[in-house]
Amino acid sequence: MIVLSYLINNIRRIVMKSSLENEIEAATLKRLLSHLDERKDVQNIDLMNLAGFCRNCLSRWYREESIKLNLDISDKEAREKIYGMPYDEWKQKYQKEASQDQKDKFKKNHNH
Repeated sequence: MIVLSYLINNIRRIVMKSSLENEIEAATLKRLLSHLDERKDVQNIDLMNLAGFCRNCLSRWYREESIKLNLDISDKEAREKIYGMPYDEWKQKYQKEASQDQKDKFKKNHNH
């Protein structure tokens, strides 16, 4: 009986830790999205050139993870979740034409 109680307590602790980790990861993603929302001046091409990912990558990853959970989220819905508004609206309001330097860096770093 003591062994069973010990196992049950360990399972509870593991489940609680997993749940807390999920909450922390979700909160971290929300902070990242909030930060990107506050920094609309940072263009996707700059993110790609410096970090190798951008808002579009985040939306693609969001959709891919939703598929693993059997959720049918469209690209449009995933982008709206990441951008905080319809993607076309964000592009119209905030996306600037990339400079030749930005394009050259992108081509050099992401030649695929």
